[in-house]
Amino acid sequence: MKFLALALALLLEQAWPLRRGNPFYAAFERYADLLEQRFNGLQANHGAIAWMVAVLPLALLTVLIYALLREANVLLALAWSIAVLYIAMGFRRFSHCFTEIAQALREQDIATARDVLGRWRGVPADELNAAEISRVSIELGLLQAHRYVLGPIFWFVMLGPVGPVVYRAADLLAERWGRQVDPEKRAFAFFAERAFFWIDWLPARITAGSFAIAGNFEDAAYCWRTQAAGWGRGAEGVVLASGAGALGIRLGGTLREEGMLNQRPVLGIGEEVVVEDLRGAVGLIWRALVIWLFLLLIVSMARALG
Repeated sequence: MKFLALALALLLEQAWPLRRGNPFYAAFERYADLLEQRFNGLQANHGAIAWMVAVLPLALLTVLIYALLREANVLLALAWSIAVLYIAMGFRRFSHCFTEIAQALREQDIATARDVLGRWRGVPADELNAAEISRVSIELGLLQAHRYVLGPIFWFVMLGPVGPVVYRAADLLAERWGRQVDPEKRAFAFFAERAFFWIDWLPARITAGSFAIAGNFEDAAYCWRTQAAGWGRGAEGVVLASGAGALGIRLGGTLREEGMLNQRPVLGIGEEVVVEDLRGAVGLIWRALVIWLFLLLIVSMARALG
């Protein structure tokens, strides 16, 4: 049943993708902002309480609805699982930006590519050249493939519909509350960021392993082992290092942004990124997803056959 729910949710999302500003996400983000206003007393424990108020009722409601629907009819429970996955996942939420950038770069329309990338990541890309745009796009694509596809799938397989709900809520809270630059106000985000770090710890490593299997395994494993820790952003380094090694390219490195040089660690041991590598990154993501679906299908068939 999990394989069927996942397959149908992916097909539904491909046909009618939800954008990031959809009503479900917008409502949750407003709720997160309200909790921050009410609970932020500049202490970490206030953030922990607010996180639980945001996540636990949502998780309990998801479990309750699933249990009631499963008791009534298994098809209703299946429909609920599909709906939850449809909202929590989002392959097309990032792939349309990826496609637009690749098309613009192939047509040598760097202005359009910069505009799309700037809107996608929320940071102006006016100073980036074609190679840098390609590099940053691949980084974003790999990370969002993990956070919007493979991460939610992992927790759905482990916990059912409540898994992707908790994963997505934890991700949004860590991102939303972690935007504060004031050190005093950032204490409020500490629990949310640590909670998502641990929730994402195992899925990120399984994603990295999937990239290694779907690409150059030896280079992916080497980059993961030797470079991931240097990235210093939770699970991001694991996913990006493995992805760079699997693709045989170099990610990270220096970027000129808003008149300043952003010095980032170099990930990967291959060639400098070129526009054609965007297609290779898409292929890697799809192969990793197919691996997950195939394994889930095998497990589902084994259970069905007893």
